[in-house]
Amino acid sequence: MTINDPETLAEVTALFEAYEQALVTNDVPALDGFFREAAQTIRYGARENLYGYDEIRAFRAARPGQGLERTLERTSITTYGCDLATCSTMFRRDNTPRIGRQMQTWVRFPEGWRIVAAHVSLMEA
Repeated sequence: MTINDPETLAEVTALFEAYEQALVTNDVPALDGFFREAAQTIRYGARENLYGYDEIRAFRAARPGQGLERTLERTSITTYGCDLATCSTMFRRDNTPRIGRQMQTWVRFPEGWRIVAAHVSLMEA
């Protein structure tokens, strides 16, 4: 198995960056499009546990769109073969001293790369 194949790594890195842009601008349709539309898709958030695409989509639709700007630190993207990747990053927001952590598992499907599992958590600095 090839770890961090340059072409695959470039693809996933571009998707991660596009996801981040959609997140901080609250582009809900784009955010929805990054997640796999399936009952098996899971997102654990700082205050919510979302099981299935429908719950994730409902969360995004109801989430306030302000105060989403953040600074990323220690982002790590690793690909395993050509169809699986993990993206991990820490983040900080100006309105809180806490450190955020985000992890995503991406899988390449016939329709393209999609997030199948995500986790966001906060901790004291």
